[in-house]
Amino acid sequence: MKFENGCWIFDEGYTCFPATQVYFVKKENNALLLTVPTTHITGKGDTLGGVNLTVRISSPAEGIMRLQTWHHTGARKKLPEFELELSDELPLDVDENEKMLTITSGNIRLEVDKYPFTLRYYKSKDGSRNTEWKPITSSKGRDLACIKKDYKGMAYDRAGDTADTYMRENLSITVDEHIYGCGERFTAFVKNGQTVRIEHKDGGTSTDQAYKNIPFYISDKGYGVFVNHPEPFDFEIGSDSVVKCEFAVEGGYLDYYVIAGEGMKDVLVRYTDLTGKPSLPAPWTYGLWLSTSFTTNYDENTVMSMIDGMLDRGIPLRTFHFDCCWMRDYHWTDFTWDEKIFPDPAGMLRRIKEKGINICVWINPYIAQGNDIFDEGVQKGYFVRRTNGDVWQWDMWQPGMALVDFTNPEAVSWYQGFLGELLDMGVDAIKTDFGERIPVDDVVYYDGSDPKRMHNYYTYLYNKTVFDIMESRLGKGKGMLFARSATAGGQKFPVHWGGDCWSDYESMEESIRGGLSLQMSGFGYWAHDIGGFEQTSTPDVYKRWVGFGLLSSHSRLHGSSSYRVPWLYDEEAVDVVRFFTRLKAKLMPYIYKTAVETSHTGIPTMRAMILEFTGDRNVPYIDKQFMLGDSLLVAPIFNDESRAEFYLPEGTWTEFFTEKKYEGGRWYKETRGYCDIPLFVRPGSVIAIGARDDRPDYDYADGTELRVYGLEEGETASTVVYDMNNEIALTATFTKRGGEVTGDVRTDRKYTIRYVD
Repeated sequence: MKFENGCWIFDEGYTCFPATQVYFVKKENNALLLTVPTTHITGKGDTLGGVNLTVRISSPAEGIMRLQTWHHTGARKKLPEFELELSDELPLDVDENEKMLTITSGNIRLEVDKYPFTLRYYKSKDGSRNTEWKPITSSKGRDLACIKKDYKGMAYDRAGDTADTYMRENLSITVDEHIYGCGERFTAFVKNGQTVRIEHKDGGTSTDQAYKNIPFYISDKGYGVFVNHPEPFDFEIGSDSVVKCEFAVEGGYLDYYVIAGEGMKDVLVRYTDLTGKPSLPAPWTYGLWLSTSFTTNYDENTVMSMIDGMLDRGIPLRTFHFDCCWMRDYHWTDFTWDEKIFPDPAGMLRRIKEKGINICVWINPYIAQGNDIFDEGVQKGYFVRRTNGDVWQWDMWQPGMALVDFTNPEAVSWYQGFLGELLDMGVDAIKTDFGERIPVDDVVYYDGSDPKRMHNYYTYLYNKTVFDIMESRLGKGKGMLFARSATAGGQKFPVHWGGDCWSDYESMEESIRGGLSLQMSGFGYWAHDIGGFEQTSTPDVYKRWVGFGLLSSHSRLHGSSSYRVPWLYDEEAVDVVRFFTRLKAKLMPYIYKTAVETSHTGIPTMRAMILEFTGDRNVPYIDKQFMLGDSLLVAPIFNDESRAEFYLPEGTWTEFFTEKKYEGGRWYKETRGYCDIPLFVRPGSVIAIGARDDRPDYDYADGTELRVYGLEEGETASTVVYDMNNEIALTATFTKRGGEVTGDVRTDRKYTIRYVD
């Protein structure tokens, strides 16, 4: 939200009360409490009135500094709040003199000038006093402030902090600094110059609206900022003042964390320490998924013809997804199979599973009127209500639908009961669609949550409800969602997919940009609608999208009103889908190792180039290629001319298919076929290649081939291979000395080694 008109004046109607000086410093357990007047105090008379800010500084973990600011500290705490993992506060290392406070926690340091009030954040490698401290961001002048609208003087100010009061912070951005993240954004990958609205909306993939809004940004200077507010607000990232990132929230309280790291990966590790690590999806989920599509007509014969069509053509399909029309028209969501189309749903699911296929079904958090469970939900008070006591209803997506109130524990159990029946029937995964159009006006929640704060947060409760019952009913590590909406912490409930895109190259480009942005925001796994969702792509777009999709962490063929089976495009499409599905299966020892590491660290499986090569000045704006794990570079093709354009960082890279060598530090243009996507191995890598290509879930350590790529003299490279129980089954380390490569492989399984020089 913009308040200022240029550098010197505020917009008409706004009055600024900036943090001006530190008047009192109080130690409170492991925190500092500062009394900060918003005017310069020259004498006792100046203390008789005016706006004071209370600033609390603490650290939940080394490398993370938290700053909370209140106008009125007696205001009632509003729900909901993010479920953060770090609750204990560390003791702060504090130095104080007449002019300054210096506060250190691990590798982050905050200097507070008492007058004029200034915040300067620094980072170091080890946090010791003797190391070099590098500035990362700062706040000064009018940056941290209480702002009031239509302010008429103290005697006429409204009581309390109303919607006419805002708390604002401006954190500096410096030369050659680039800002990323803020969730799954489809606008420009580098966020500098953008107003980013952190508000869930169902707007597709071609606008500035987003399904997954995360109040976190990350800088290539090696720090991140998490704004601990679930309600909608704006990031003004170099869009008001070009050298500042502004964020302002309604009311009189602001809470944010600055997270320091040696590099961007370290920041994501610490951010996910705070908000939660991505849960590890089971091995079968990395295979190819096929959907009935959104509004297509289908029955068991249709479903079986699609499954058999894939298997008969040698395409190792792993999961079949039933989208919304498995339920009756006007009955979404009542969790009941349409008996006219599926007279024997349990038998059908059993017959599908006998073919080695897992099953996913579509749901949403809305209950349409006209079915029994709607009446039950009304009677028992399980729906969000209006302030007059009526059930909140509207007519979009389903006539008269209501919204399940997941703040009510009984409603959660009720909703989970229906899901449990589906899981008992044989369902393995659940697509949690929608969750963005959550009302903020004239609504009341069971636990008294503030509707504005619930707008973005609702999806967290929705996805948690579904994930929890899956983990409870199927077993730990068996929860698997295909979710569209998310907020901070939603990474704990994977997987998320990109939402409704069109079926053209522009939408394919938007999708990869959005996915990389999401994964710069703490999310570890991501998918998208291969071939596009709306309309039907050309065979050319479909075949190019297949290569991109099956070299993503998760891979699903899905559309709106037409099927996405490859033979409906052309016979070559069948060959392309078969080739990349089998390639991904062969790569699963490497992909699954990456996925396991993601669940431990929070570093995503699909990584923007800036995340792996932060110091390379060519990569800050690259958003059409990515690293799959730390060793494979994928560069999808976005045109119908077979023109590949890609950048390779410094070093000698190896083309995966031909093993041709490419010198890095430059751009390339080449002509590539559909099964010839640019796929390169990073120099000094060890890639474990699996023994099977007919399914994604198998014993990865049995018969694996260890390929060693481009070791330099004196260099060491290593890898591990996990078994199906997530235990390390193989470790391998290779070193080059005197021109010879030696290896140390430890396992009780059979393996082979191939040196790719």
